[in-house]
Amino acid sequence: MNAVRPRPFEARHNLLNIVLVEDDDGDAKAVVRALTKSHIANPIHRLRDGIEALAFLRGEGESKPPEHYVLLLDINMPRMNGHEFLKELRADPRLHRAVVFMLSTSEDETDVFHAYDQNVAGYIIKGRAGADFLELIDTVEHFWRIVVLPDMSREAPLSEG
Repeated sequence: MNAVRPRPFEARHNLLNIVLVEDDDGDAKAVVRALTKSHIANPIHRLRDGIEALAFLRGEGESKPPEHYVLLLDINMPRMNGHEFLKELRADPRLHRAVVFMLSTSEDETDVFHAYDQNVAGYIIKGRAGADFLELIDTVEHFWRIVVLPDMSREAPLSEG
């Protein structure tokens, strides 16, 4: 019997990184477990709040930020919450195109509208993400298999005309 091998899903021939911005250790562990159960071997970077995430994505730490990534972003976090993070992210010319899935326990319409006003790819209620976040991981994987996005580390080419 052959063992199931982890399969990284790719974006433009480069490994897609998953940037998880989540302060709750239990939820973060559940997402990592779901990745493992789904046999997805992509690099995952876990950051605890918006301030850590912005520093990471801007390359302010020791590690170089990934070129291809999807953000899984919690709303309720200390220091800088998800909405504040999105506002900063969208104002940064190097980061404003980032693909973000908002994760929340909140079903409040105000939170949903505020997230979509900041151009999130999706607003996912944690309680509806499936047992142990498996449906969340499936959603993200399917999204990246069919959607083509630019290299986030490069400037947009100038259009002629």
